[in-house]
Amino acid sequence: MTTGIIVAIILVGLLIGLVVVLVRRSRSTTGTSAPGTSLLDTAPPETGLLRPRLARTRSAISGALGSMFGSGAPNDGWEALEDALILADVGPTASSEIIAAVRERSPQTGAEVSAALRDVLLAGFLSQDRMLHVEGNPAVVIVAGVNGAGKTTTIAKLAHGLTVDGTSVVLGAADTFRAAGDTQLVAWGKRIGVEVVSGDQGADPASVAFGAVDQAKAVGADVVIIDTAGRLHAHTNLMDELAKVVRVVEREAGSVGEILLVLDGSTGQNGIAQARAFTEAVGVTGVVITKLDGTAKGGVAVAVEKELGLPIKYIGVGEGMDDLIPFEPSDFVEALISP
Repeated sequence: MTTGIIVAIILVGLLIGLVVVLVRRSRSTTGTSAPGTSLLDTAPPETGLLRPRLARTRSAISGALGSMFGSGAPNDGWEALEDALILADVGPTASSEIIAAVRERSPQTGAEVSAALRDVLLAGFLSQDRMLHVEGNPAVVIVAGVNGAGKTTTIAKLAHGLTVDGTSVVLGAADTFRAAGDTQLVAWGKRIGVEVVSGDQGADPASVAFGAVDQAKAVGADVVIIDTAGRLHAHTNLMDELAKVVRVVEREAGSVGEILLVLDGSTGQNGIAQARAFTEAVGVTGVVITKLDGTAKGGVAVAVEKELGLPIKYIGVGEGMDDLIPFEPSDFVEALISP
């Protein structure tokens, strides 16, 4: 072997070594999200960004607050404020309790009423763990909800947030009840660069979910998110089917990190009945409320936690991929009642 060839081999080796070092340095700088931590673990949006998204819900509440201690009798003002909370779908019982708690503080000005309402609403949000827990290898997140709640889009946004953060994801399209029930999720998977495991129409959803977990293991994915068929909470057979999916996945994966229920914010108090039924069937661990940017019923977020004790983990406030945001009670309340 000539000296020139030896030198060339050495130079190639040095070049390869340099490339490896640069790649490792780039990865360490970018950072990744480790399994078992919160996913989409980003700071919540500033109140100024959330405020315009909740304009329709805030309008009635702030209007009632603005009329407090005006020309009308004080009792009329309190009744108007309670009515505004009910119309925002906080719920009749919860609204009455909130007004009673505010009045106990004996506020003397409109500003004091607003401050007291802010404090009472915040106190109504339980000290919940709002992190998205994903223990397991792979971690498993099962997503449920009724048709039209925005379930599949929420899954896509969640998966997008994970992949941006460096977490590898496999999606399971276990909605085999509808014709082409997996079409939307497959399209989203292609768009965000995530593998989707699906089955034929009429296939056993639990089998598809099993296959998704198995594939995630095979490729070493960090997280598998399983989409399930939209179902009415009163449909017993479909609720039993969902419970079977959970049982099968628990056996295959060892555990299920999260069972998220997606609620359409515009359904208001009907969402409470949905959440109660799904929780009884499969033990929901967290709630995602969607479409809050287009409804005047954002008060349902207060009712979900006050009546059911379920933590709201994310809210959907727009159509963009980054419009699924972590739920932060103080920012939410401020955006809800600030003038």
